[in-house]
Amino acid sequence: MSENDRAIQLPHLGSNEVRLPPEVEFIMQRAFGLSIPQTLDDVCDPARLALVVYDMQVGIVNQIENGQQIIDRVLQVLDAARKAGIRVFFTRHMSLPKELMGVSQFRMAMAWQRVKSAIEVEPWFLRDSPGFHLISELNPLPSEAVFDKIAMSAFEGTPLDLALRDCGIDAFAIVGIAMEIGIEPTARQGADLGYIPVIVKDACGFGHRDAAARSIASLEFAGDSLLTNVETICAQFQRIRSQQVGVTA
Repeated sequence: MSENDRAIQLPHLGSNEVRLPPEVEFIMQRAFGLSIPQTLDDVCDPARLALVVYDMQVGIVNQIENGQQIIDRVLQVLDAARKAGIRVFFTRHMSLPKELMGVSQFRMAMAWQRVKSAIEVEPWFLRDSPGFHLISELNPLPSEAVFDKIAMSAFEGTPLDLALRDCGIDAFAIVGIAMEIGIEPTARQGADLGYIPVIVKDACGFGHRDAAARSIASLEFAGDSLLTNVETICAQFQRIRSQQVGVTA
């Protein structure tokens, strides 16, 4: 057994606190022949990271109070990712016609629309409705994918997992709307599937400020996501771009 693969006895500091000595940190990042990413710098690599732009649709952006601010921040991350050669995937939430809606779809629509009967439900994001479309500013490129979904997680019922794995991707950054509705479920399912989610907090819009704050706190507590901001991740993408230019110069 190599030095890096040995089990490490950690000092017990109390019922809830364990502190790693500095010399252990490197060893923990290598175990049984595996590299274990710990930082944003570790995962920001076009060979392993993709960008997911979550549900930036006309009918969703218009519902949040700081819609233009989120648009600007999402576009900043998207532009930096494209320049760095990061693969990009967009999602759209799609309503089914009422004739095709099942129990979960009716329950979700009734909750969102705050109505008490299924008869009152109006599908907001039908395929051909104006609100269904991505905002024009995003302008997905021919080299980027758009996946439609009827669930909250971007992985449920879409080709996203297959597409990422097929490209060798094991981490994804996510921006868009809404943190408390779909971004947290996407991060949680992504982590359960073995990905490292990177939440760009200030590029994730919300419908309810307190609920969004609880989502972020929950993700931070769980510990399987990396949380960052627009400035930091764009600096990482710029680093990648600078390295690429240096190689080709």
